[in-house]
Amino acid sequence: MEGEIKNFIMVWASALLLLWYCHMVGKIISKGVIRFFAILPVILFLFYLPLNLFTIWLGGPTSFFLAWLANFKLLLFAFGQGPLSTSPVPLSLPYFISLACLPIKFQQVPQKSVDKEVSKGSGHKSPLNHGLKIVVLAISAPIYLQKDHIHPKMVLLLYCVYLYIGLELVLAVVAAFARVYLRLELEPQFHEPYLATSLQDFWGRRWNLMVTSILHPTVYNPVMSISSRLIGRKWAALPGVLASFLVSGIMHEIIFYYIGRKKPTWELTCFFFLHGISLAIEIVIKKAFNGKWQLATVVSRLLTLAFVVATAMWLFMPQVLYADFDVKARRECIAFVNFVKDIITIDSRFKSFITVTEG
Repeated sequence: MEGEIKNFIMVWASALLLLWYCHMVGKIISKGVIRFFAILPVILFLFYLPLNLFTIWLGGPTSFFLAWLANFKLLLFAFGQGPLSTSPVPLSLPYFISLACLPIKFQQVPQKSVDKEVSKGSGHKSPLNHGLKIVVLAISAPIYLQKDHIHPKMVLLLYCVYLYIGLELVLAVVAAFARVYLRLELEPQFHEPYLATSLQDFWGRRWNLMVTSILHPTVYNPVMSISSRLIGRKWAALPGVLASFLVSGIMHEIIFYYIGRKKPTWELTCFFFLHGISLAIEIVIKKAFNGKWQLATVVSRLLTLAFVVATAMWLFMPQVLYADFDVKARRECIAFVNFVKDIITIDSRFKSFITVTEG
């Protein structure tokens, strides 16, 4: 644990230095190809840095923030687009680094608003909302301890619940930090995805919205622009959707490799590409009916949730087990507790020694 913490500090110190360089590049080199080649070594190095971390709790978020978010935002920044390319006044260095690494949208929050949000809780949801999810997590945790006596499909379903609630709670903590210390508004990541009425609703407006907002300008828009000239604007969205889901699948393979250090099986890519194809079919059907025929809300919600959960249990969650996420997470929690106990013990012994010496 101690070695991992040292590596974590080294990785983020390097990342901050690289982002400082990109900030300077933005001041002296105009947007375009030359700026892109000036930033390209940084992008490659940000892909390398997470390889120095081996834990889920430190390596997982770091790989997502640096290899995915920062790199895609830097690609946009190279051509004068995205959240890092504000004009006519360039971003200050602290804002530039924060926006590059975190799922944050640029919006300064007045002090009164911050104080009000802090008194209510963090983020866009009430404390009750997060509290209920913590209760669900606490109730289902004992079931996980008996996983050897539970049907494997039920275990995968539990992992789906853990993954969603865990991600949302972690990002809620980051949201609180961003609002209080950075005076920035965190981009909402989840909007009750279990209430989605379609795949378009699930992926576009409810699940991991920061990834959606990054893939849209970096992948979807360029592919759609090219497709509109080849097949017309009516169906140009379909190749854009497929390309976006394909890139998302590949990026998930990379993130999972950072955490598990196991050879990709490409099931994650298949999962996302399957959803891309299904979403494209959904778009075609909606265009064919032109909004004249719709399922009841309850039915559409049940069908959407069933499809997402079924495909996740088939292709996505087995990769979580393949990468030993559950084993590593449990082992790391135990290691962290022991690490804290050792620090407390050393501190107590040091205080005792000082007391004896002074006496």
